[in-house]
Amino acid sequence: MKITIDRTLAISIHQQLKGAIEHAMAFGALGAGEPLPSVRDLAAEVGVAPMTVSKVYGELKAEGRIEARSGSGTFVAQGALGRIAQHDVAPRLRNCIDAAIDLALKTGLKPADILAMINARVTYRLGAGLRRDIVMVGLFRDATASYARAVEKQVGHLAAIEPATMDRLAADDNLRARIAAADLVLTFANLEDDIRRLLPDVNVLSLRFIPSEETRLALASIDPMARVGVVSRFADFLPILSLGVRRFAAHLQGVTTLVMDDPALPAKLADCDVLILSTGAEAAARLCPDAQKIEYRHIPDPGDVDRLVIPFITKADDFAERGRKEAS
Repeated sequence: MKITIDRTLAISIHQQLKGAIEHAMAFGALGAGEPLPSVRDLAAEVGVAPMTVSKVYGELKAEGRIEARSGSGTFVAQGALGRIAQHDVAPRLRNCIDAAIDLALKTGLKPADILAMINARVTYRLGAGLRRDIVMVGLFRDATASYARAVEKQVGHLAAIEPATMDRLAADDNLRARIAAADLVLTFANLEDDIRRLLPDVNVLSLRFIPSEETRLALASIDPMARVGVVSRFADFLPILSLGVRRFAAHLQGVTTLVMDDPALPAKLADCDVLILSTGAEAAARLCPDAQKIEYRHIPDPGDVDRLVIPFITKADDFAERGRKEAS
């Protein structure tokens, strides 16, 4: 463990020293059970007062990060930082943290401001321990992230929503292990069975999805006499698209619904005035370069979030509260 103190930084020497020791624990330079230098040795090596090292060691002991063994010295405790250092997710966590720090520094934030933002965000996400961990599983990364944001906006402080795609869920053992610990998984009805096979012990809830407000307005504005083609990337999603078009563009007379891999796609779209394309079906736009294009963007049905998700979260909180009372 090599520690360098930079006295030009707006971070106190105490903070730098403590942060350096914690960094060594979290990212593998100091493993659980390894000895730390004595107070005097570390003070001499770093060039700080022994009192500073003593205070840092005292805080780390109080937090359970290090432990003193009578007659033997001070050692790294068997704590969470030591465990994560041995996990293959540690380099990914370090890269994510570095990227966030770099972005914050580019905006002109000072180190103390960055720490304050991180602490505030952790407090908000954990919500004093009552926030539920929910995962939104979809097929496309950007679309799934937008679904997660929509649900999180509606449930507010009650839950943190993490997006994940089916392909990563099927291929990534670490991701499956993390999602297996979630309180709830949200998804489309046609993905529910596949998710249950991958995660048999997780609560899975399928939601209805409706067109976004922008999509609804675009559908309502289509000329009633227009020849309309509706193209889905997957056959399973075609009924959802068709239902949405019928619901929000009931005035249309001629609508053709197709799947991307339909051999007759070019011929059936040749005379279309308007193309309604699901996420992932954008390539079909090349078949009708002059047609009006409408990207069919979904959002989770807010009614389902109110009717299904929020009651699940609040009942889980009630159950946890009852358990705490019974235990006491």
